[in-house]
Amino acid sequence: MPVYEYTALDVAGRKSSGLVDAESPVAARQRLRNSGVYPLDIREAISRSAGTMAERIPLARFFQRVRNSELAVATRQLSILIGAGVPLVGCLEAIIKQSTNQALKRIFAQVKESINEGSSLASALSRHPRLFSPMYVSMVEAGEASGSLDLVLERLAELTEQRQALTNRLRAVLAYPVFMSCVGIVVVFFLLAFIVPNITSIFGEMQRALPPSTTALIAVSSFLKAAWWAFPVGAVVFVAALRRVKKAERGRMIWDKLKLFMPLAGSVYQKILLARFGRTLGTLLAGGVQLLPALSIVRSILENEWFQKCIDSAINEIRGGRSLSGSLAQSRWFPPIVIQMIAVGEKSGDLEQMLNRIADTYEREAESFTVAITSLLEPLMILLMGLVVGFIVISILLPIFEMSQLIR
Repeated sequence: MPVYEYTALDVAGRKSSGLVDAESPVAARQRLRNSGVYPLDIREAISRSAGTMAERIPLARFFQRVRNSELAVATRQLSILIGAGVPLVGCLEAIIKQSTNQALKRIFAQVKESINEGSSLASALSRHPRLFSPMYVSMVEAGEASGSLDLVLERLAELTEQRQALTNRLRAVLAYPVFMSCVGIVVVFFLLAFIVPNITSIFGEMQRALPPSTTALIAVSSFLKAAWWAFPVGAVVFVAALRRVKKAERGRMIWDKLKLFMPLAGSVYQKILLARFGRTLGTLLAGGVQLLPALSIVRSILENEWFQKCIDSAINEIRGGRSLSGSLAQSRWFPPIVIQMIAVGEKSGDLEQMLNRIADTYEREAESFTVAITSLLEPLMILLMGLVVGFIVISILLPIFEMSQLIR
């Protein structure tokens, strides 16, 4: 359903503006009149064609997306307003007015209209699964049932901010080596494909055999100059084939296992999954969600087939009467320290706090391990680049030295 932006006058003659959700401009005007305001101007905030384009074109969807930081700010604002006693519809109207993201304004306008029609907040949010995850909706539902919606929203804001902070830290650590790798590959490719052929063309006039290194350099350079297009085409084909393989269940299983067993990176990936498990489950339990529904939500968030199988097995064993620690103890992906900390939390009745400690521990380990890896990668990349450039220089200079000896 489209969303319309309007400017209207109320019964006192004051000008107001906002968003309204309706089937058509006529229906929007009628809805505004029924609410006691008289529209002066009404136009579609985000057109249907733009929405269709965003659904079909990933790049358009990227420019219309809602960032996690924006969602965290809106969630925290909603928590503060509800805690201050402002009615829910009024809270949503305040967020809509001050938001600068059109996609976020459109979604909250639709949520407000759903609530006006009698839906609960959780039900209204569940209609937008791209923005509000099952965990988000379940916690809001638990908060509404327990009467502590403001506290639950505060926890959700903190969880979103913590996840975004960890992602930003890891990106900041990896930014330099990734940038240097890309620059190095482009420079070497440019040298081999365009510079080296112009220099080595003079070697064709020599009547003597070229050194093996120079012969290899000329062969590589000729291949890159003639078939440079094969690399971007190959990359596109590889990505398309990988996506196709990941759609199949067996292919997804293989891919997820490869990510866990990758040298160095696999360890970081496992730590991130364990941190996500602890943080999400701890937040859900603290928000009032029962253990089995919480585990089902965590399963969908982990996005790894092997971890999901472990959660499925744990759910079945818990239904049979086992504890969470006992059901996870059989899995190879949960270290003994995690099992022990969960068991201590279950015995002490403070499982939520222990799960958050597990998340804190593995987030720090993932970040420190990533920093250690990148600190080793930087000199290795410089050394590798030096070796490649040195090989190119030596391969060019050796025939030149031989030519100079012939001239003498």
